[in-house]
Amino acid sequence: MSGLVRKILIGILIFILVLSVLLVILIPYNITRSFPQTNGEVQVPGLEAPVEVYRDAFGVPHIYASNSHDLFFAQGYVHAQDRFWQMDFWRHIGSGRLAEMFGESQLETDQVLRTLGFARVAQEELDTFDPLSKAILDDYSAGVNAYLSERSGADLSLEYLVLKAINADYQIEPWEPLHSITWGKVMAWNLGGNMDAEIEKAALLKDLTPQQVADLVPPYPEDRPVIVPGFQISGRPAEQIAAANGPLSYLAVLTPALEQLKQKTNLLDNVLGAGGIGVGSNSWAVSGELTDTGMPYLANDPHLGAQMPAIWYEVGLHCTQRSTDCPYQVTGFSFAGVPGVIIGHNEDISWGFTNTGPDVQDLYIEKINPENPHQYEVNEQWVDMDIVEETMHVAGGAEVPLTVRYTRHGPIISDTTYLGEDFAGSVGLDMPGDFAIALRWTALEPNHLFRAIWRFNRAQEWGEFREGAKDFAAPAQNILYADVDGNIGYQMPGNIPIRANGDGSVPVPGWTDEYEWTGYIPFEELPYSYNPLHGYIVTANHAVVDGSYPYLIATVFAHGHRAERIVDMIENAPGAIDLPYMQTMQGDDKDLNAEKLVPILLQVPVGIENEEYRQLLEGWDYQAHMDSPAAALFEVFWKNLLALTFQETLPEDYPAQGSSRWFEVFANLVEQPESPWWDIPSTTPVETRDFIFSMAFAAAVEELKATLGDDPEQWSWGDLHTLTLVNQSLGQSGISVIDALFNRGAYRTSGGSAIVNATGWDASEEQPYIVRSLPSMRMVVDLDELANSQTIHTTGQSGHAYHDHYVDMTDLWRNIEYHPMLWENDVVEESAEDVLRLLP
Repeated sequence: MSGLVRKILIGILIFILVLSVLLVILIPYNITRSFPQTNGEVQVPGLEAPVEVYRDAFGVPHIYASNSHDLFFAQGYVHAQDRFWQMDFWRHIGSGRLAEMFGESQLETDQVLRTLGFARVAQEELDTFDPLSKAILDDYSAGVNAYLSERSGADLSLEYLVLKAINADYQIEPWEPLHSITWGKVMAWNLGGNMDAEIEKAALLKDLTPQQVADLVPPYPEDRPVIVPGFQISGRPAEQIAAANGPLSYLAVLTPALEQLKQKTNLLDNVLGAGGIGVGSNSWAVSGELTDTGMPYLANDPHLGAQMPAIWYEVGLHCTQRSTDCPYQVTGFSFAGVPGVIIGHNEDISWGFTNTGPDVQDLYIEKINPENPHQYEVNEQWVDMDIVEETMHVAGGAEVPLTVRYTRHGPIISDTTYLGEDFAGSVGLDMPGDFAIALRWTALEPNHLFRAIWRFNRAQEWGEFREGAKDFAAPAQNILYADVDGNIGYQMPGNIPIRANGDGSVPVPGWTDEYEWTGYIPFEELPYSYNPLHGYIVTANHAVVDGSYPYLIATVFAHGHRAERIVDMIENAPGAIDLPYMQTMQGDDKDLNAEKLVPILLQVPVGIENEEYRQLLEGWDYQAHMDSPAAALFEVFWKNLLALTFQETLPEDYPAQGSSRWFEVFANLVEQPESPWWDIPSTTPVETRDFIFSMAFAAAVEELKATLGDDPEQWSWGDLHTLTLVNQSLGQSGISVIDALFNRGAYRTSGGSAIVNATGWDASEEQPYIVRSLPSMRMVVDLDELANSQTIHTTGQSGHAYHDHYVDMTDLWRNIEYHPMLWENDVVEESAEDVLRLLP
């Protein structure tokens, strides 16, 4: 973890040196002491009846219980067995209490998290939950705590042995329902990155013209797919709701405050992993009209930051007798720390998610009373803020107070800035004096996200499923559906704001009602699809609807490259689509950016000395496979092309990263060979497209010769594009001995940014080619025979370093291989390598 390092590393190093001999003796014991019991019998107070837990060859547990209480109790127990350190770390993120674990180095991060107030909102939600939802949370928490009553410290996880050197006084607290709910807020932050886009656009407008910014943030192309083509709202005329931002000259003055916000979001990225670039997902469902079985297939692979252990935990939840009191027969992927199955299938339906990316975060500029920092202006009146006093506990240090100020829009997330009396005349706004920036965000308003998940777990048909989706307020997702009756469907849920003015793309004045949210798009008018005539539904973070839809969902989506490729593979399948073909689609490495740029590169002069290297690209199929020399050459060329074109013209904090947006920027730019964008400002000659292409290619050849050798036939993309699975808490200490305990890799991988096999990398980083985001799991559900369904995730089931199931899925994952999603009871029992009976 960035920031954990400096103050604690000396102590850790001394600890290692002094105890090195002792550790050599004790390490085998210390490593295995936390491994859970997975065979035999354990008496567990709190159960009402016996529970059986069958674990397959990958350690995936299938839990069988006779009642709902015991089912969720046992899920909490099993999560704690395999992943309690991850759960403990996550709950400290959600509550803004990292400094209690890691000391003063995490105080700034806690200040940001406490200001956002995830735990405060989660508590409001908890207070309004219905009795059934509260019971699920209580039962799950009781199961976690039952396991905690059996073990503590390093008996729970190896990380606690290391933590003891940092924070000898750390005490593990009991699990509470609140801790489960806060993780939903953290995930909403990870998936709700339009605030970063808002900050970036404002920063770009400070130095560039609106047209230049439009070049760099192109709209969604009209010739690319949308999720629900031609969607019409019943009974409403297709009148576009106005979205005008007004004058933007004031944005330049916001730069210091926006830079501060950027630093704060970077702190959260340090603990949450990569946000932004590559974070999205693929899902598609094909109807029986297109398949070999005459029934649907559903595929899903959510793209999230790379981490160790995986964000997902596979589990099966089975009521031994399905009834009204115990209606669960479900398997799939859960979050450790949260009851239920987030993505998967039950006896009747299957579902998956991709991020919609709606604009649900708005930054409001608040006028602050210079005589009273706890008042702000609303329609020419000073109004009192709501004040929350927080106390932050710091391991090894004193308590630190924090005052959080709330306006009508939400928490103030910047310091107060004084503009000066002449500000109003300089920007054309009546805004003298002090200002601060407040965040309005749908996830900071109480909702019932996990209740939606539990309703999906119980749903038996489309109508029940849609009813559950009404609770899915934030983070808004594209929810894909298929059922055993042959239906496929799609629903976009979520609280999507309707604005009086503005499109949410830049910070706006908050002291009048001009830019207020006037409500949310009614659920009945949100886009959905059920059994479309063309026989498939594809969601890949691209535009949901076309321009005829009367509401604004967002101004920026992924630019449709993955969606276009998925649609192409469906429409041009070599025959009836079968399960192996669905898997082949998930592993597709075709780079549509290369398909656009390589024909141009093959035509420009590159010099005699580089001709032999360019021959690698002739006849290339544009598949970015790990063993491909051509892929290595093109991707390194792409990195250099981005740098040569934009390094001198973009703000340092907002470089060209190489994501799908930049694919589109260059698709437009290459059609303008004389565009000023090609010119390097610091040089005397005026550069053009072909010259920049030639320079970038020469730089790529030299870089590859220096890193992979002189023989181009020995180059391979996978030697550059590697994945290291990093423990988000203790795996970034900077001390190789500690990092090596918990991290694994590097692993060669295929794919890349904006490719279906979306192993995202960042061309602007010092180590550009390493995998930063990835398909965090892959799942294909066969609705004809659920037992044929296949899946995989990135690491393994266990969070215990050196356990057999710590990293036993990684090679399968990177080679696009799968394991069965066991379903039928007799197969689960026959395949079990471990059986644990939990007894009351």
